Amino acid sequence: MRGITPAKSLEDYEIQSALQKLPGWEVIENKLHKEFRFKNFNEAFGFMTRVALEAEVMNHHPEWYNVYQVVIIDLHRHLKGDITDLDVELARRIEILLDNSSD
Repeated sequence: MRGITPAKSLEDYEIQSALQKLPGWEVIENKLHKEFRFKNFNEAFGFMTRVALEAEVMNHHPEWYNVYQVVIIDLHRHLKGDITDLDVELARRIEILLDNSSD
C-alpha cells in the first residue's frame, strides 16, 4: 500500500497564484473558502456526497457547512491552521466536480 504524502505548507505567493486558477475561492481566516449555491437541497447534498468521496480518496477532508441549497467549504490543515498543497488540490478537484455536474 502506498504511503500518504505529507501536506506541504504554502507561502502567500503560492496561495495567490493558486487562487488565480480557482474561480470564486478566496482566503478568509487563513482558510481557502468558497460558498456554493444550488437549485435545491438535493443538488447541494449530491455535490457534498461527490466531494466527500473525493476527499476520502485524498484522505484530506473539508470543513463545511450546509443549509438547504447553500454549501460553504473551508480548506486548511486543521492542526497547524495553514493552507497546504492538498487544500489547493482538493479545491481544484471540487471545481472539476462542479464542471462535470453541469454536463
